[in-house]
Amino acid sequence: MDGRSISGNNVEEQTRVVLEYINAKLRSQGMSMGNVLMANVYLVDLNQFSAFNKVYAEYFSNAPPARATVQVSRLPRDVLVEIAVVARK
Repeated sequence: MDGRSISGNNVEEQTRVVLEYINAKLRSQGMSMGNVLMANVYLVDLNQFSAFNKVYAEYFSNAPPARATVQVSRLPRDVLVEIAVVARK
């Protein structure tokens, strides 16, 4: 996964791809999802929040980080979700 392409036909699939990419980047730096302090989530449709959140909770089941979630009109490459995280070793 190169971080430039997000596959998936729905918000659940795309969320999983994005979180797997984040997880891989963290691991490459000797960290894990447990090192994430803050997540900014951008959804094209907040009506999809529940579906997004179900997948998100799989990756942050213990002590999830602070999070801001907002709806945006459009994301690059017409994806449905974008997640930016701040992590600390």
